[in-house]
Amino acid sequence: MQNEFKALKRHLQSVIVGQEALLDKMMIALLTGGHVLLEGPPGLAKTTAVKTLALGVHAGFQRIQFTPDLMPGDVIGSEVLDVNSGALSFVKGPIFNEIVLADEINRAPPKVQSALLEAMAEKQVTAGGQTRALPDLFLVMATQNPLEQSGTYPLPEAQLDRFMLHVVLDYPTEAEELTILRRDRAHHFGEDKDQPAALITPHNVLHARRQVAEQFVSEPVERYMVALVAATRKLGTLDPSLEGVLDVGASPRASIALLHAASAYAWLQGRNYVTPDDVVTLLPDVLRHRLAVSFSGRAKLWTADLVIAKLIELVAVPLMPLTDAP
Repeated sequence: MQNEFKALKRHLQSVIVGQEALLDKMMIALLTGGHVLLEGPPGLAKTTAVKTLALGVHAGFQRIQFTPDLMPGDVIGSEVLDVNSGALSFVKGPIFNEIVLADEINRAPPKVQSALLEAMAEKQVTAGGQTRALPDLFLVMATQNPLEQSGTYPLPEAQLDRFMLHVVLDYPTEAEELTILRRDRAHHFGEDKDQPAALITPHNVLHARRQVAEQFVSEPVERYMVALVAATRKLGTLDPSLEGVLDVGASPRASIALLHAASAYAWLQGRNYVTPDDVVTLLPDVLRHRLAVSFSGRAKLWTADLVIAKLIELVAVPLMPLTDAP
């Protein structure tokens, strides 16, 4: 099963140049059913990466372009009148797909953003007084542009908390950009039209999720995860200089997300156990959107990423051997 996912990643790498962090986090999301918020300037292949993933998994895919005039019914669907029978029938919206790309999610008003809350948390939607289940593989990957804030609606904390990971993307290196140019020319001349897609199905993904759920996590590693997350709620006790830096720390949902993400990451590395290094690797993406830096913290030039780096420095790493998985 792991070989099939390695083939899927190779397929993604054949389309997306660089952005290894993005590809790894997308794979983790696929293996855990967690939703991902992708943030970065335009032109970094965020939309292309999600579409390529959906094609590689042979999953139902739908892109929703979020705009200020979007309505909740445009996302979840609505009841329409059948002129022949005179009865109301429900027409499913684009949310009823296995992989949903919420493009520029912060451009839609709060009433549309809130329409996603039930779908992301419960994998179901309620419309017309009836609750309807979403596909088992259901996964939301949302994008937002951090450069342009005019006409946008910042996501509320309740919705940000529904995302398992918040991945921040940066520009490619010059060497990677040169490769992008050459691949674009090859695509223009049809030289890459016969590239095979990875043979992964939603059934394979659900089976792999069961394997990820069975990953061995020792008690010291569990305690390390909890200690890191709990530290966000009592920064001042770890370091008096951090008192008041955060308005809001992370909830236990962050601990759950960290456990799931670290387990999937270890599985992708070919291991059946989770190490503290796995936890540290995933911690920034799990906590970044869950920490609210206070006004005084921002005045002192603190950011969520700097706070997370300080947490890793302050919270002791388990010292006992952790590689003896059953």
